[in-house]
Amino acid sequence: MDKNYNNRFFIGVIILLTILTGITGYYALKLKEDYNNQIQNNYTEAFSNLVNYVNNVENYLAKSMISKSSDHSAETLTRIWKDSNLALVYLSRISVQNEELAHTAKFLNQVSDYSYSLSRKSIEGNELNDDDMKNLEMLYKYSTSLEETLNRLSDELYNGELSWNTLDSSINNKFAQSVDSINVFSNIDSNLNEYEGLIYDGAYSDHVNKAEKVGLTGDDIDEEKAKIKVKEFFGEDKITNIETNGFLAEADIPSYDFSVSLNDTNLKYSITISKKGGHVVQTSLDREVREEKISNQEANEIGKSYLADKGFENMKETYFVKQENVITINYAYNDNGIIVYPDLIKVKIALDNGDILGIEAEGYLNSHTERSYVEPKISIDQAREKINSKLEILSENMAIIPTEWKTEINCYEFKGKVGEREFLVYINVETGEEEDILVILDTPGGTLTV
Repeated sequence: MDKNYNNRFFIGVIILLTILTGITGYYALKLKEDYNNQIQNNYTEAFSNLVNYVNNVENYLAKSMISKSSDHSAETLTRIWKDSNLALVYLSRISVQNEELAHTAKFLNQVSDYSYSLSRKSIEGNELNDDDMKNLEMLYKYSTSLEETLNRLSDELYNGELSWNTLDSSINNKFAQSVDSINVFSNIDSNLNEYEGLIYDGAYSDHVNKAEKVGLTGDDIDEEKAKIKVKEFFGEDKITNIETNGFLAEADIPSYDFSVSLNDTNLKYSITISKKGGHVVQTSLDREVREEKISNQEANEIGKSYLADKGFENMKETYFVKQENVITINYAYNDNGIIVYPDLIKVKIALDNGDILGIEAEGYLNSHTERSYVEPKISIDQAREKINSKLEILSENMAIIPTEWKTEINCYEFKGKVGEREFLVYINVETGEEEDILVILDTPGGTLTV
C-alpha cells in the first residue's frame, strides 16, 4: 500500500514537473518571440524612416541642381544636410552587419559633409561653380539609384518576401547593385573630408491656414441658419433627414457639423458649415468604389462643373492623387490667367460613376478675396534669364504663391524639365529673386509636388 502510494506520488511529481517545465518553456519561447517581434518592428520602423529621408535627400539634390539663387541654394543644401543626417540616425538603429549598409552610411555621411560645405558657401553669397554643380549632379545620380533600391527592399519587407532574419547575401547582392559602387567619391574633390564641419497634396496646400480668414464673408449665424445652408447646398427636396452633431469650436474654421441622408442613397454625408457667413467648409461621403470606369479628364470636368454649380467660379485643376478608384483633384483660383495657389479647393470624385465624394474648401475660405496685383518690375523675359540654363522651359505664366509666414508673393511660374525630371520655378515679379523650386512627381497614383 505504502509502496504503491509512493510510486503514485513520484509519478505525480514527475508529471507536475513536466507540466511546469512545459509551461515555463512555453512562456520563455513566447517571451523570446515577443522580444524578436519587437526588434523586427523597431527595425522596420527605422528602415521606413530611413527610406523617407533618403527620398527627401534625392528630391532636394534634384532642386539644388537647377537653383541659381544663393539664398535658395543655401536653404536647399541645408535641408539635404539635415535630412541626410536624420537618415543616418535611423540607419544606425538597424543593427545588422551588412557591408552594403555600411556603403549607404558612407554615402549619407559624405552627402551631409558636402552639402553643408556648399550651404556655407551659398550663405556667404557665393554662387556654386561648375565643379560644385557636377558633384551635385553625381550625388543626385547615386541618390536616385539608392532610393530605388531602398524602396524596392521596403516593398519586399512589407509584403513579407523578406524579413530582417533573412538579411543575408541575397539582399547584399541587391544592395550591391546600386550602393557597392559608391566609390564615386573618389571622383569628387579629393579634399572632400577637409571641408569644415558641416506635398498628400499639391503645391502649397500646407500653407492654407491664416489668422485672418479673408474668404469668410458675412455675419455669424446660429445652428438653425446653418441647417438652412445645408438644405440649400444639397437641395431640400433631396434630403430625408439632417442630424446635428454639434459645434466644432476648436476647428481652424469654427463650424456646425451635420450628417445628412439623401433620398437616393442609404449612406450619410457629413457636412460642416462655418459659423461666420454660413459657408460650406467641407463635405464627405464614405463609400466603397470598386472599379474605375471614367478617366481622370472626365473626372476633372465633373469636378470643375460641380464647383461652378456651387458658386466656385474660375477654378483650375493643378495636382491630383488617385487611391482605390477615387481621385482627389486640387483646384486653384484662376484670376484672369494668374493662378492663385492659396485659393485652394480639393474635390474627391468616384471613378465608377463620377459621384462627388467630398470637397474641402478651407484654403479658399482662408484666402479668397479680391486682390490688387502689384505691377511687375521685371518682365517675363528678364525673369526667364534668372532660370538655370539646364531647365528646358515647357510653359510659363503668372502665379501667386503663399509663404510659410502666411503672406503671398506675386511670381512668374516656369514649368520645365531637366532630363526626365520636371520642375516648377518661381521668380518674384518685383525683385527677380528665385522664391521657390518644386519637383513635380508623376506617380501611378497622381501628380504631386515636393
